Amino acid sequence: MNMGMSTHMSGPMWMPMAPPTLERLIAWHPQPLPLEPVLCLFALAGYAAGVLRLRRRGDRWPPLRTAAWTAGVAACAAVTCTGVGGYGMEMFSVHMVQHMVLSMLAPILLLLGAPLTLALRALPAAGRGRTGPRELLVRLLHSRFARVVSSPLFTLPLFIASLYGLYFTPLFDLAMRSWLGHEIMLAHFVAVGLLFFWPIVGADPAPHRPAHPLRMLELFMGMPFHAFFGIAVMMAGAPIVGFFAHPPGSLHLNVVSDQTTGGGIAWAFGEVPTMLVLAALFAQWYRDDVRRAARTDRQAVRDDDAELARYNAYLGRLSASDRTERA
Repeated sequence: MNMGMSTHMSGPMWMPMAPPTLERLIAWHPQPLPLEPVLCLFALAGYAAGVLRLRRRGDRWPPLRTAAWTAGVAACAAVTCTGVGGYGMEMFSVHMVQHMVLSMLAPILLLLGAPLTLALRALPAAGRGRTGPRELLVRLLHSRFARVVSSPLFTLPLFIASLYGLYFTPLFDLAMRSWLGHEIMLAHFVAVGLLFFWPIVGADPAPHRPAHPLRMLELFMGMPFHAFFGIAVMMAGAPIVGFFAHPPGSLHLNVVSDQTTGGGIAWAFGEVPTMLVLAALFAQWYRDDVRRAARTDRQAVRDDDAELARYNAYLGRLSASDRTERA
């Protein structure tokens, strides 16, 4: 099958030379090193091993979390292991699909899979006085580093800088000079998304985990900057990055028009993760209220509703004091 690939541009990397079609976009994309496929398979295998360990122990793991993790890994693979990854090196619009999926869709799905919670439950304890992977993970979650990188004072500026600081400075062209630089940039997209959404929607423990209304506020604080970025790209009358300014002639591509399409993708894509995060937040909020009510009921049974008795006594004292003042 002719996938329209040829050795073009930097080094030995196979690059697309024919205009994109659905078949070419979903076809396997050969790379100098199969880094993304290996990482995706490792992520799926490691998660599955953790779930199987819990099941052998007789513990339950929510199937929806497994489905969310699998969908997140599949989303990463869909834009890195297929022709999307190749055309993302030639067309700004396809690259923007990569950026949006890796930074705003895949991280949310991965976080809903609660991988840290799974690791904490599946990894064995090292024993008294010893340090193993589980103990190292606990230390990391309680470290000052984790508190800093999960704070909105860090995550929000990082989220904004990953858009404006990358595309409106020479950083993008610098990263795209080599295959390795491109891979580091893709990893950066995923990392920024994980850090931004971790304290907002993550099902794992986090040093910074505000109340649900504040989480929604954190989400809505970042979305306008994302929308403004898309609009700025759409309104640009010239290429904003040099790398995409001279695509292969065989693609028959209008560079500015393709860039405008990419800006539209960035602007419109913000709706998808916002709705997904809000749905997850409302579901988590509901579950937290149910658990809190259940704990309150159990406590009332244990102490014969002592809290209600204290509250009724307090109201009685107020009523008695009011009657005394009137007399």
